[in-house]
Amino acid sequence: MAGAAVSAAELLSKAQQLVPVALERARAAAGFAGRWKLITSKLELIPSCLSDLSGHPLFSKNTLSREQLQSVTKTLSDAISLAELCRAAPTAAAAVGKLQMQSDLDSLLCKLDLNLHDCALLVKTGVLGEATPPVSPAKRSAELEPSRRNIRELLARLQIGHSEAKHRAVDGLLAAIRDDEKSVLAALGRSSVSALVQLLSSSSPKIKEKAVTILCLIIESGSFDGLLVGEGVLPPLIRLVESGTPASREKAVVSLQRLSITPDTARSVMGHGGVRPLLDLCLTGDSITQSAAAGALKNLSAVPEIRQTLADEGIIRVMINLLDSGIVLGSKEYAAECLMNLTSSNDKLRRSVVSGGALPSLLAYLDGPLPQESGVSALRNIITSVPPETLVSLSVLPRLLHAMKDGSPGAQQAAATAINKISSSSAETKKLVCEINCIPLLVRMLEAKSNGVRESAAQTLAGLVPCKFCARVLKKDEKGVPNLVQMLDPSPANNAKKFSILCLLGISSSRKCKKMMISYGAIGYLKKLSEMEVHGAKKLLERLERGKLRSLFSRR
Repeated sequence: MAGAAVSAAELLSKAQQLVPVALERARAAAGFAGRWKLITSKLELIPSCLSDLSGHPLFSKNTLSREQLQSVTKTLSDAISLAELCRAAPTAAAAVGKLQMQSDLDSLLCKLDLNLHDCALLVKTGVLGEATPPVSPAKRSAELEPSRRNIRELLARLQIGHSEAKHRAVDGLLAAIRDDEKSVLAALGRSSVSALVQLLSSSSPKIKEKAVTILCLIIESGSFDGLLVGEGVLPPLIRLVESGTPASREKAVVSLQRLSITPDTARSVMGHGGVRPLLDLCLTGDSITQSAAAGALKNLSAVPEIRQTLADEGIIRVMINLLDSGIVLGSKEYAAECLMNLTSSNDKLRRSVVSGGALPSLLAYLDGPLPQESGVSALRNIITSVPPETLVSLSVLPRLLHAMKDGSPGAQQAAATAINKISSSSAETKKLVCEINCIPLLVRMLEAKSNGVRESAAQTLAGLVPCKFCARVLKKDEKGVPNLVQMLDPSPANNAKKFSILCLLGISSSRKCKKMMISYGAIGYLKKLSEMEVHGAKKLLERLERGKLRSLFSRR
């Protein structure tokens, strides 16, 4: 490149010489007075701009400053040429054509605006300092490949120049981030992040596609979420979900899923109108976009105050549809989690989910080999809104038993709580629960590592014991008393102890059970629990001690 040999100082001198000439010609130009007056006002700002640029410490050492001076010099030359053409008006201007001259003057104004903007940005925002100095040809081959060596310069070029130059910078940055993601992330700053966000609004679908690909990789790092949201990344991402190319839509919805994990961002996605495009993708997207859209909506549903708005937008019907016909298991899991969130604390939403037909869909989802916690939890949440006879007719209890037996700890806990809710409705349901061999499973769950599982199992047993049939089943279980006594541990972390006391009280009329309680050390636990004033501990202790005295007297 011929201009490469020209130094920054020489280009500065040339630009400074051209400024007064351009001003003189512009002021003398005839025709299009309004445009020439505007051009003149912008030309008058060039000297100050050049002064600021040349005063930067890295002015003479950076390729960006030299390229900027080349652009300014070219713009000044164009201004002089156009002014000379208009100086002989109307003859010369008429030869060019009025419309063409107007177009040329508008183009000149755009170039001046771009030059002034880029000069200010190079100086004031630190872009000039971020870019790398030029590398000599002798060293170039010995250094790392350009995608690593010029990362800072690529980030700087995102912010200056015309659209084609930015397009080239995006290509280079995309190659760099794929080659050395850590170095790119380390070099990112507010100005470069803002430039990438602005590229999402480019008129070029290709630039938008590449920019959102880069941003998606940045978002996956999890280090710039707050900065990206602060720079306004959400609205253009939502627009891409609505009407972007297939590739840009995929990256945009994956980005929204990742960003919406935080409640504040989830609220912002809602506020910027992101719900409807996400719902549409759940119905029409491919496996990746459908799953990501469902994941984003699940994140939104975790924020209590926007759940009703989501329901008003039709999220319940869409999630039920995903449970029935989601393309991949991930979509179904997110749908179940979403329904779980929606029904966690709002009776109105629970009724809406039930009336929308979610129960059969949830039961079909739970028929999988490993019942997921979200599905069981959603079922647990809506049980109180379903008539007991419906639960029986739809074989809900066997599904819950399956979850208690083979599910994750979370699924086991949710299933036990669901059974507790069902059995609390009547003595008949309690007996029905016992008849499907639920009690042996609950007793085994008392041995679980999870405090939550143990507590839910003990609470459910405590709810069943008032039924004589259930109490008899518990008495006959060889692990019933030992496991319940173990749950009397006075440790503050053991929340199951109060329920264990209720269970043991319920079967303490049995002499055999009392002997087993005493033999497994219940009295020692109960003395400590009595001192702690745990409800029922003193009463159970008195029963066991009376039984111990009677046993002593009978032996004598």
